[in-house]
Order: sequence, then structure tokens, then C-alpha cells
Amino acid sequence: MILLDVKLLIPANIIMLPELNLNDIIRLRKIHPCGSYEWKVVRLGADIGLECVTCQRRVLLPRRKLARRIKAVVQHSGDNAPTAKHP
Repeated sequence: MILLDVKLLIPANIIMLPELNLNDIIRLRKIHPCGSYEWKVVRLGADIGLECVTCQRRVLLPRRKLARRIKAVVQHSGDNAPTAKHP
């Protein structure tokens, strides 16, 4: 029987996207021109649809690009209280 270490099978440069659901609120690394860091997930698929919480601007980002830009999941769609504190 051969045992493989799973860490050896995944390249180090791959960034994993956290588990996202519709209506989750996420925080990105860069500020939006309206002044907000927070976005609501409105579409899941090959591209992730996001809506700015402040100005309701909608954008589509590929999963890989979003995985690099995401800083934290602030609120899951089933939660009432935010999981991360605001600065």
C-alpha cells in the first residue's frame, strides 16, 4: 500500500477560494472608488458575481482572480452577526 502526502500533490502557488454562498458578504484587499471594501456575492459559477454593498455596482471576477483579491468573509448568508470586526 502506497501512502501519498496530499500537500505534495497541490502546487504551492495555487490559492484556494474559501467556501462561498449566495448573499455572503466578503472584504477585498483594495478599496472600491465609492469607499467600500465589502461586496455581496450575487452569482456563483466559473465567474463570481459581486455587488458593492455601498453603491450597488456589479462586477464579474474569475474564481482565480477573486481568490487572490479576497481578504476575508465578513458574513455568511446564514449568519446574522458578522464574523470579522470592522476597522
